[in-house]
Amino acid sequence: MLLDDARTRSGPPRRPDEVELDRSVPALLLKLGSYPLHHGGLGVVRSLGRAGVDVYAVTEGPVTPVALSRHLRGRFSWPTTGGEDPAELAEGLHGIARALGRRAVLVPTDDESAVAVAELGDVLADDFLFPRCADPTLPRRAASKEGLAALCAEHGVPTPHTLVPGSLDEVEDYAAHGAFPVVVKSRAPFERHLHPSVRSSTVVDTPDELRAMALDWDEQPWVILQEYLPPEVSEDWVVHAWSAPGDSAVFTGVKLRSWPPRAGITTAGRARWNPELADLATRLFDAVGFSGIADLDVRRDLRDGRYKLVDFNPRVGAQFRLFEDGAGLDVVRAQHLGLTGRPLPHGEFPEGRAFVVEDFDYVARVAYRGGHTDGPAPAGRAPTTEHGWFAVDDPLPVLPMVVGRARPVLSRAARYVRLRRR
Repeated sequence: MLLDDARTRSGPPRRPDEVELDRSVPALLLKLGSYPLHHGGLGVVRSLGRAGVDVYAVTEGPVTPVALSRHLRGRFSWPTTGGEDPAELAEGLHGIARALGRRAVLVPTDDESAVAVAELGDVLADDFLFPRCADPTLPRRAASKEGLAALCAEHGVPTPHTLVPGSLDEVEDYAAHGAFPVVVKSRAPFERHLHPSVRSSTVVDTPDELRAMALDWDEQPWVILQEYLPPEVSEDWVVHAWSAPGDSAVFTGVKLRSWPPRAGITTAGRARWNPELADLATRLFDAVGFSGIADLDVRRDLRDGRYKLVDFNPRVGAQFRLFEDGAGLDVVRAQHLGLTGRPLPHGEFPEGRAFVVEDFDYVARVAYRGGHTDGPAPAGRAPTTEHGWFAVDDPLPVLPMVVGRARPVLSRAARYVRLRRR
């Protein structure tokens, strides 16, 4: 494991109107697995770095977007797969703690790391600051699509109808008699390295399409089949929150576009305050005993008016920078404040603020042309817009993103040229 101390990239002095964090406590961006092009991790580095916090990150190498951010203090080169033994993860994190020389706030950016940190709580508590649920297995159950369905049933939380097929025969039975379109998801995304099935949530339109997908699945398929709520009769909402005893921060907004369309990550969204949804989320956190950062996907079914929980990610969401209130608070800064014993300042809700992920939203715009957006956008133009990749004060991370996205296209083009020449 290598520490690259990029001291010249530390953040600028705090602005007078920006939330004041404890600069003596650093933060560690933790990810497991290889996915160098992740705008959510870059958002974490920028958010805390701009507030003057020393931010360190686990990265794949020196030329990833996060590694090139001017707001990053240093990086740890630690190749992981997401399938490591817990003892191995604990040893690696202890090594990072020794290199840092002081306790740091842990910020997981994927389900694998969020689940691991929760279940290694007692082992890591002396080295790091992170939220603790009374039940350390709760993040695993919430992140699991199968576990979330059971959790919703236990607490009376509405959710789209979900089937967990135990065999390929049950998949075939659904293909023969079930409703379409249907959404196919990995049963437990944090175990996708052990049970590869679908790379992301996928809307399947026909029985034959489902049968074709199932050809690559094991006899016990590691998927769930979830009721599809068409855009004509539903609205796509998101909740980002820091939940902690005594002081919490809850933000709500709408998805405008996603990739893959209607089922994937947010490529464009707008902040829109929804008090009913915020109250539902707060009551859910209290009911299940959740503490920490959460990213919820919720669909409002216009046929019955109910909000139905689709996904519960027990960690920071990639689009969390959609929300920064008038006091400069977002969920990552709220976590740092809460874990360092500082009160949360609450400012005006950022109504209408926009968030756009440039690369994914380009293809999403093409797919959505002439169609409905996923959610009801606020009226008027966005007062501010945050981009997933480009920032005036931090332009370099765009370069590896552009190269990374272009590489597959250029590779296919070169292969085509070679074949033509032959």
